[in-house]
Amino acid sequence: MREAGQLALARWPGHGHELDSWDKQPGDPVSVADLEVDRFLKAELGKLLPSAGWLSEETIDAPERLGADLIWLVDPIDGTKDFIRGRPGWSVSVALVSAGRPLLGILDAPARGEFWSAEAGRGAWRNNLPLSASSRTVLAGARVPAQALPKADMDLTLVEQPNSIALRIAMVAADEADLLATLRWGYEWDVGAATLIAREAGAAVSDAFGQALGFNKADPRAFGVLVCSPGIHAAAVERLAERARELAG
Repeated sequence: MREAGQLALARWPGHGHELDSWDKQPGDPVSVADLEVDRFLKAELGKLLPSAGWLSEETIDAPERLGADLIWLVDPIDGTKDFIRGRPGWSVSVALVSAGRPLLGILDAPARGEFWSAEAGRGAWRNNLPLSASSRTVLAGARVPAQALPKADMDLTLVEQPNSIALRIAMVAADEADLLATLRWGYEWDVGAATLIAREAGAAVSDAFGQALGFNKADPRAFGVLVCSPGIHAAAVERLAERARELAG
């Protein structure tokens, strides 16, 4: 993971490097760095566990992964928009999943000097220091990493928003935010590692409806992700319920 982070950092425009990038579809950018890191991780992780399946944002999905006991879940650069713009809010994200649940989760954010990790049942760390998630019990005033808030949520408090959703989730694990919520269809590779880090730090983790997240599904998507202090999870689900139903269709 550290080697993958350094490979990405060597391409990062924030250090003055030129970078080729393009849109896979409008608003969904990708760069040569995404593809290089993806190839590197597939080769190196494949050597560690040759029988493990593979699901990555930058690799064509292979249905045989569904029969694998273990699967690598990879986003080679989460937060590509920040990466391309030379901003530090990006990370390399890898999770090892078994029976639909992450066993290991690692985020490397070298532009921020941060290395996050978690092991199921054994805790979570940033730069080798143990993490303890937000313990807030009142929804009003909760810190949310976002650029703006809807009128219905003006009682919440804005904090820094890195482009990487994995890093935003990790902020809850580090007690730098109290609540992260999305109301859109998202992919497993975006959240696999970070949700394990948050859960192992003591945060509540679910989809936008309050249901448990599953991984290595035939359709690798879920509607929304909600990561927050356990003390405000029920209130957050209730507040989001009508909007989630409307947007999920």
